[in-house]
This record gives sequence, structure tokens and C-alpha cells, in this order.
Amino acid sequence: MLALTYARYGPADQLEIKELPQPKPKKGEVLVKVHGASINSWDLDMLRGSPWIIRLLNGLFKPRYTVPGADIAGVVVQTGEHARDFQPGDEVFGDIAGASFGGFAEYVAVPEKLLARKSPRMTFQQAAALPQAGLLAIQGLRYHGDVKPGQSILINGAGGGVGTLALQYLKSLNTEVTCVDRLEKLEALKSLGADHGIDYTTTDYTQTGNLYDKILDVIAHRSVSAYKQALKPNGVFAMIGGSMGGLLFSMMITEPLLSRFRHKKLGIMGYRPNRTDLDFLTRLFEDGKMTPVIDRCFALQDGADAFRHFISGKFIGKIVLEMET
Repeated sequence: MLALTYARYGPADQLEIKELPQPKPKKGEVLVKVHGASINSWDLDMLRGSPWIIRLLNGLFKPRYTVPGADIAGVVVQTGEHARDFQPGDEVFGDIAGASFGGFAEYVAVPEKLLARKSPRMTFQQAAALPQAGLLAIQGLRYHGDVKPGQSILINGAGGGVGTLALQYLKSLNTEVTCVDRLEKLEALKSLGADHGIDYTTTDYTQTGNLYDKILDVIAHRSVSAYKQALKPNGVFAMIGGSMGGLLFSMMITEPLLSRFRHKKLGIMGYRPNRTDLDFLTRLFEDGKMTPVIDRCFALQDGADAFRHFISGKFIGKIVLEMET
């Protein structure tokens, strides 16, 4: 089978297509013929070997897992021993980061518990764009309580996969949404329903004087005190990604502890891929409340170009790799 591979940590230029043996499903696994897979920031982190925690997971000096790709959509072609949830021919999708990645290939063997049935109304490209970003969006918005109609919500880094899905979900709940991203993305975000837009290159959203019931931050890097002052008295700040320094430590350890004794809640959301939430994303899609925004599709053979486009940051929603079928 063909796969997009890398042999060392570094730039996208080193990515290349190689012929690899087709995997065989182990106990509890299914073999999926991949039709589409989308790029996430975790894939770029795995390629670069940065931040430092990536090397603890994927090898200190060289990558242990050499085929990136977490979000996949495809068709089950073979089942392993004790795999009973799916049969050959079933269309599935899911986030397989917990199974050593490997989605940027024509076939991947993956534990069936990481997969859910794809809606027949979804294209494979849409299904590939949905899992990780969609799960991060809904789980982040549930952090310290569900969002309520009429609340004021801010999304920082709103133009990516997480933000565009979170925005649609929030508007289905009749909330007031402020989106923060670069200027050229704000018009597209308003077309998705954003009530307000902030250009992060000219305005620090924590310094505007506006207060929010919940902040979903995909690229957090400011101080804890800055985030506190942007929250309403009972507001919640949910960090999804961003700084790997002192802020990350505070959001993982200090702030969750302190949040027990105050009304404002701050912390990093705990991401948990699971079929129940994938099925919930499917229902949102079928109800017309959440449709993945796909910026561009690339052939698997053009994977390095796809990564370069991702690195540029000049995209809305998700970038998808398509495998020949």
C-alpha cells in the first residue's frame, strides 16, 4: 500500500510516498481502506517533534510512528479476532491518534472502539474532517457545564477546524458568538453565523473590556490573569491548545485546583475520543447543525504540499487528503 511517511523530525519537505506492507488487524481491530484523512495540528507536531512532550511519546531522537494521520474515514475491509462491532463494507470514521496514528495511508488497522459509523449523507471528505476537531469543539464547550442559550461565547483561533465546528454548534444553541482570528478569515466566519469578529493582529481580546460566559481558546498563550479579566463572574475558560510553558502547567494543575474555590473556572479540557460523542457529531450533521468546512483537498501523493498549506495558516476549516479508491 502507499503511505505518506517521514523518517526524522523536521520540515514538511521530507515527507514522501512509500510502498509499505498492508497491515493486518489484530485482536479487537478492523482493517480500514482509507478514503479520506484530514490534517490536525497534532500531525504537524509529530512531524516536527515539537513541543518537547511529543518526543516523549514518539521517540526522543527519531519518530517511532512514521506515518502521520489521526482523522480518517473509509470502509472496513477485514475484521480481527473478537472485533464484532463492524463488518466488511461498513463505512466508518474516527480519530485514531490513540492507535499510533497511521491514517495517511491507503489502509490502516485500528481498534474498532475508536470508530463510529459514517452517516450515508456524509461524503468521505466530510467524515474525515469531523472527528478530532468536532470532539475537541463539543468537549471543550462542555467544560465545567453545558453552554446555555443566550450566553456570550468567544472562540480564539476560530478559523480552524475546531473553531468553525464550535461556531456552528453554538449558533444552533442561540448563543452570541465572538470569533478571533486573522482579518481575512473574519468574513467567512460571519457567513457561518459569527456575531462579532476580532482581528488578533490588531486587538487583544482580553483587553477590550468585553466579558464572556465561556472562552474556548485553541491557541492560548496569554497570562492567567488576562483570561480571568475577560470572563464574567461565573465564566469558564477552556484551553484546547497553545503554550507548552508555564501557562500549560497552570491550566493543567494550578487552575483546576483553585477553580474549586471560586466562581470563575479555568483549565485545559480533557480530550477523550469516544464513539458516543462521534455519534453525537453525526446527529448534529444530519440535523444540519454542524457541517465540516473543507478548505481544500489534496491527493495523498501531494501530502507535502498539503502540510505546507496547513503550515501557512491561510486556510479555513480543514485540509483533507484523498486516497485513490
